[in-house]
Amino acid sequence: MNVVQAVKQYISKMIEESGPGMKVLLMDKETTPIVSMVFAQSEILHKEVYLFERIDASARETMKHLKCISFLRPTKENVQLLSQELRIPKYGLYYIYFSNVISKQDVKVLAEADDHEVVREVQEFFGDYIAVNPHLFSLNIIGCCQSCTSWLPKSLSRTVQGLTSVLLSLKKCPMIRYQNSSEMARRLAENVRQVINKEAALFEFRKTDVTPLLLILDRRDDAVTPLLNQWTYQAMVHELLTINNNRINLSGVPGISRDLQEVVLSAEHDEFYANNLYMNFGEIGNNIKQLMEEFQKKSKSHAKVESIADMKKVKNLLNKEKIRDVDMLRLVMLYALRYEKHSSNEIAGLVDILRKKGLSDKYRAKVQALLDYGGATARGSDLFENEDPVAITKRFLKGLKGVENVYTQHKPLFHTILDQLIKGKLKESSYPYLGTGQLKDRPQDIIVFIIGGTTYGEALSVHSLNRSIPGVRIVLGGTTVHNYKSFFEEISQAVQGQTPTRYSNHPRW
Repeated sequence: MNVVQAVKQYISKMIEESGPGMKVLLMDKETTPIVSMVFAQSEILHKEVYLFERIDASARETMKHLKCISFLRPTKENVQLLSQELRIPKYGLYYIYFSNVISKQDVKVLAEADDHEVVREVQEFFGDYIAVNPHLFSLNIIGCCQSCTSWLPKSLSRTVQGLTSVLLSLKKCPMIRYQNSSEMARRLAENVRQVINKEAALFEFRKTDVTPLLLILDRRDDAVTPLLNQWTYQAMVHELLTINNNRINLSGVPGISRDLQEVVLSAEHDEFYANNLYMNFGEIGNNIKQLMEEFQKKSKSHAKVESIADMKKVKNLLNKEKIRDVDMLRLVMLYALRYEKHSSNEIAGLVDILRKKGLSDKYRAKVQALLDYGGATARGSDLFENEDPVAITKRFLKGLKGVENVYTQHKPLFHTILDQLIKGKLKESSYPYLGTGQLKDRPQDIIVFIIGGTTYGEALSVHSLNRSIPGVRIVLGGTTVHNYKSFFEEISQAVQGQTPTRYSNHPRW
């Protein structure tokens, strides 16, 4: 269960099947990052691929001495562009590979366009997603829903295609469970099942002792995790600098040299990065480590940080001059999620402090947008463990012991769900199976997909569970991989077009 290896094998096979000789790799705007995520340009050059082109580029030279390996998504636009290409071919021979299922009608269109008989192969290779890490994939979709509870049609279609592609590339025909409180999760589950039934021949894989499991979740059940700062290397880089298809844009940094304006971070090609992806940042930089150790000594001798509930002191933090606007906003958003239902909460007062600090109406409105998106009425789970007696007891005991490292104490709701799933304790009423039948044994191969995006913090949970539980293999995916900026975008799009709910204790909002 390694998505990077799965996509890499597809691309290697494409190149090898065309035989020896100079080649051009023809891609579209979506398959270009799919390839670049798993192969460095220097690696592909060693395989005699000397030219990389986009099918939508307006001015490409005719080079009949080159073989063309075409790797495209099976969209109507790409079929049309490829048909035009075949009528006046720019290259000697064409080996065509689509990243997902292509209709027989579209294949017929291509065949009719091949007047010069230059096409040697037309195949489906299911690499229709971004392989971020071996156990993490993304579809690069930010803003997948409308009115919080329903899919944007294009996003649903693309998500179904991407998710079924993952299943096919990993050779898994799973049972499906979904978050019962989410209409979007139920609809995605049904659409994926329809594709599996329609393309039954493609999903005929060798039976395993335990059937694989696909679990579909909704980001709205845990809006806390994307708002928190992450403290592992990869997650921090994404939070502070934004990783986009393994690339970081530093062109806005004053005085940056030309060769450092874009930096590539790839675990496939950078040994240091690969070895430190999940390291706590304190373990990477000695200075940061010493600072954290000093903080821990001080906190033990004076006052232990007992729990996230201490964020009631957020008012004091907001009055500090050095706090950035965006961090003030995130603090208030976290407070609002935690104390939304508390009878004497200070949400309205905190929003007013933001106003006095000069934050715009648009910025302050994000607090209410967050509650509409992931507040108590939107969630199907007990995110803050206020109702489950066992969870309350565990939290109380943890509180008595204190917290050794306040930076890394947060565990995503996702971690608890996976833990319960593996132990066979995940409630079927909350996460039902789609259709008949259910797993009787502990699941071994688990694919989890989060509608509305996942985070590197949740990827860390998967990494930890994969290492600590023998026989269990987990892959995580999402419509995107969020940092707080992209999560703000997700929320904004989700609440557009719906009548915003008003906080009941403060009707003047």
